[in-house]
Amino acid sequence: MPIWLQSALLLFASNIFMTFAWYGHLRHLKEQPVWVAILVSWGIAFFEYCLQVPANRIGSQSLELGQLKVMQEIITMVVFMGFATFYMRRPFSMDLVYATLCLVAAAYFVFRKGVALPSGIGAPHA
Repeated sequence: MPIWLQSALLLFASNIFMTFAWYGHLRHLKEQPVWVAILVSWGIAFFEYCLQVPANRIGSQSLELGQLKVMQEIITMVVFMGFATFYMRRPFSMDLVYATLCLVAAAYFVFRKGVALPSGIGAPHA
């Protein structure tokens, strides 16, 4: 499996945990004291970091720092759209799709040097 794909899959999984840590308490812990929400969020964030740190270490073997960041932001938006729609029961918003497409445009600029799809993304480190 290509390094960029390993990194992307780990980032996708880590973003699920991250999104729940950041926003999940707004659905089920709204009536709890804020310290309870903080502790629950920290507990969830632990698992996010267990995936995010290896994702970035693996990805850094073939991706530049900016490429990792933009890839992570696109993944974050995709995960957030699903989370907001299905878990938080918010109406689907095309504005989130448009925002994600703007990030895809940003990805063009950080990946345009040495793009080699589909076998790998980005130029190797110099």
